[in-house]
Amino acid sequence: MFQKMRLGTRRSSRFYAWAEVDWWLMGSCLTLTVFAGIMIRSVELNQGLTDWWQHWVTGGVGLTLALIFSRCRYERLIKWRWVIYGVTNLSLIAVQIIGTTALGAQRWINIAGFHVQPSEFAKVGIIITLAALLQELRTPNLGDMIRILAIAGVPWGLVFIEPNLGTSLVFGAITVGMMYWGNIHPGWLILLVSPVITAIVFNISLPVGIVWAILMGFVGWWSLPLRWLTGPLALFANLGAGQLSHILWNVLQDYQKMRLIGFLNPEQDPLGSGYHLIQSRIAIGSGQLYGRGLYQGTQTQLNFIPEQHTDFIFSAIGEELGFIGCLVTLGLFWFICLRLVMIAQTAKDSFGSLIAIGVLCMLLFQVFVNIGMNIGLAPVTGIPLPFLSYGRSSLLSIWIAIGIVQSVANQRQRIKF
Repeated sequence: MFQKMRLGTRRSSRFYAWAEVDWWLMGSCLTLTVFAGIMIRSVELNQGLTDWWQHWVTGGVGLTLALIFSRCRYERLIKWRWVIYGVTNLSLIAVQIIGTTALGAQRWINIAGFHVQPSEFAKVGIIITLAALLQELRTPNLGDMIRILAIAGVPWGLVFIEPNLGTSLVFGAITVGMMYWGNIHPGWLILLVSPVITAIVFNISLPVGIVWAILMGFVGWWSLPLRWLTGPLALFANLGAGQLSHILWNVLQDYQKMRLIGFLNPEQDPLGSGYHLIQSRIAIGSGQLYGRGLYQGTQTQLNFIPEQHTDFIFSAIGEELGFIGCLVTLGLFWFICLRLVMIAQTAKDSFGSLIAIGVLCMLLFQVFVNIGMNIGLAPVTGIPLPFLSYGRSSLLSIWIAIGIVQSVANQRQRIKF
């Protein structure tokens, strides 16, 4: 009897290191990873490829790393923030020097026969760096925000020139979301993104663009110091952005314009920029409520959609598993985001809370853009769908991020009775 008690004590102490880990979050991420392997196998069934089990192997390595990270003390990362930031930038610089080129972009480094994409791991690096900087700010001022933007701007610029527009947009979403959670004035964040919105609105409707620019003038007057000077500057800056957008638009080649606005009317170029979107919408629409059945989708099995195992994996889910399959997939992503918010709210310090929010912003933005791209609500940007799109670097980086968040959850204050 006493031997059984000692054995039970050993087992319980063995798992005590993971006592506060959010197993609902871990289970949801693992479910998506396993499900991804099934869908990737369906997409490549008639091609003789084995990416599906490689996805599972990568997921297994990622899960192991996540469990290891969840046992570590995440707050130690604060003193390593500049080392992490330096390694992040050096890896992105190395891409420009020794990187390999594929699909018209130089984004990968060949390491022992494996193609590693540093920009995926750079997302985690910038989350840690920004969380360490923002947690030091009690009442952030305008100078603090400019310093944060300058620090985030270096890896963002290195990713942008690869070129990798999709990942650079993810960097922007992470930075803005973490600054908001770090108590940066919301008016300053609105002004930060307003020139991009102005450029879009001016090309859609000039009167609406002018009204938007005036509104931004009021936001500048309300939120910035020296309001009688900065308010008009915000107005003229947005008007200038609107005019500059017209000039830049005319400089672009026709194919570049179609790449940006082709999703609005893909039928204009059905064999070119609109091909992916048209085929993806056909696949998702043909699935209807319950889908055609696993391994039974015509668009999927006949390879009508290029890169379906990566950027367009959601179209395979829509065709073969229907609206119900899409709804379950979205429900899992919603649940993951909910658990990340709960961890952020219950973290023992600002650093842990900011890490959880950074990972949330990364996942949420990628899900929104990728699925929007698949159903024709966003341009094709090459952003992978977390856990589901095939890609070793993407999957490993996400699992590492989840592991660090689990460390935050695991070190929350335990309630003792």
